[in-house]
Amino acid sequence: MAVNGDDQSIPLENSDRDNLSDQVFGRISDGYKVGEGNSVPDSVFNRVLPNAVTAKSDQLFSLARKSSLWTLSFGLACCAIEMISTHMSHHDLDRFGVVTWPSPRQADVMIVAGTVVKKMADPIKLLYEQMPDPKWVIAMGSCATNGGPYYKSYSVVMGVDHLIPVDVYVPGCPPRPEALMHGIMQLQEKIQLDAKNPNPSSQAQDGE
Repeated sequence: MAVNGDDQSIPLENSDRDNLSDQVFGRISDGYKVGEGNSVPDSVFNRVLPNAVTAKSDQLFSLARKSSLWTLSFGLACCAIEMISTHMSHHDLDRFGVVTWPSPRQADVMIVAGTVVKKMADPIKLLYEQMPDPKWVIAMGSCATNGGPYYKSYSVVMGVDHLIPVDVYVPGCPPRPEALMHGIMQLQEKIQLDAKNPNPSSQAQDGE
């Protein structure tokens, strides 16, 4: 049945039904040509859903991941005080979707804040291995970045990147809470870019 301008129902002929079906589903009888980009799926999106947006699943998942980061806070020295301050009401890091989580089993991001001594090397690597993929690491402060004032000390690791891969470095001794928040925002951008370009190095080699 169809409705005309006078709000009166009139029956549809068989030919009218076929034309309506062609317009909605973009069948071959309605202008489909092989090899010219107007495939049946394209016709559906162009005709029925002109404002539809298509994307890779990784890009859609990255939108959720970057806005829901569960951090495993690894406070080792004075940088941990500044890290704790970011979750207080004055800075409110939770508004970025960042939640501190005590277990590595559900954590997405490890924040290493402070001096990494050699006795802590094995626990850090163990906790990192227990985190599910995908996972990221933030090195907060000079000590976690390159040893800080204890550079080349007999008991200090010259940066946590000697143990586990680091995605974002936050400089400072100690860095302010705003610096850590900026590092979180940089990590969110990195997550989004990695979803768009999963293997940038391999793509560069292919281009060469």
